[in-house]
Amino acid sequence: MKNLIVIVLFLFCSTTWAHSGPEVPETMDLDTLAKTFGWDFKAAQIKTEKVGDDLFVLFGLGGNIAVSVGEDGVFIVDDQFPQIMPKIKKAIRKLGGKDVDFAVTTHWHFDHAEGNLALGPDGVWLVAQENSREMMKGDHIINLVITAYEQKAYPESAWPDITFSDAMQFHLNGQQIDLLHFGPAHTTGDAAVIFRGTNAVHLGDVYNNTGYPFIDAGNGGTLDGVIHFCSETLKQINKETIVIPGHGPIADYNTLKDYIEMLSTIRDRLNRLIDEGKSLEEVYAAKPTAEYDEKMGDNTGFLNRAYMSLTHKRVR
Repeated sequence: MKNLIVIVLFLFCSTTWAHSGPEVPETMDLDTLAKTFGWDFKAAQIKTEKVGDDLFVLFGLGGNIAVSVGEDGVFIVDDQFPQIMPKIKKAIRKLGGKDVDFAVTTHWHFDHAEGNLALGPDGVWLVAQENSREMMKGDHIINLVITAYEQKAYPESAWPDITFSDAMQFHLNGQQIDLLHFGPAHTTGDAAVIFRGTNAVHLGDVYNNTGYPFIDAGNGGTLDGVIHFCSETLKQINKETIVIPGHGPIADYNTLKDYIEMLSTIRDRLNRLIDEGKSLEEVYAAKPTAEYDEKMGDNTGFLNRAYMSLTHKRVR
């Protein structure tokens, strides 16, 4: 496995980025990764929070799931894991829904899209930004810094049936639902899903409300892109909009605005350190996130991936 990682790193250095960043850790399979993160698929509970008359958020393992239930059917955003899909479906039935009709994934990462493996074969219409579909078709190593996960290619039955480039619309359950993409951010295939009737937006992992964001810099994600994506989303919503993050509790316009300001401040500090030729170790020592750490938690992975995303663009 170590030889495989060396080969992958060489390919990244040779063909994708001239700067590959810190070495990728040993990869784990999903079962081992679940144990590392304390996920227990058998014991997992699905909690439901009401956002609007026909819009809810399900919290389980992995990314938050938005659920629209109405006369036109069930429309969900993100789908977690196939191992807990029976529990997710049970929670949807309690909301008055039947089978899932459409499942949008905000991006291709396993904790948001692995449920495609169960929903696709059931005939659910799978939807994603076009870059996410391409990523689902191949094997990719996700460098989580503390570990790495090799996400294997999905079978064709789990690939999105419907894709979009920059924008698309649904008209379901009495409201307009906009899917928007503003370029590479958390990944290269992120989607913001805006429920215009309810006045809510699901941002996937472009907005993390549990701590600092994870930037998949090894697969094209960038700190600049996260800031840009959130800023463009802010222009699409208003001060009353309910903000659903990829992880963590439901938030609001001002919380997202503060998140953007924090990331912009940190980005400017990192750029100054990089201009001075600082190494990643020296960046850690400079503590560019100091006043945010008590609230946001450990910054190690965030600074690691942010540093890579800001430095590779200068040398490629």
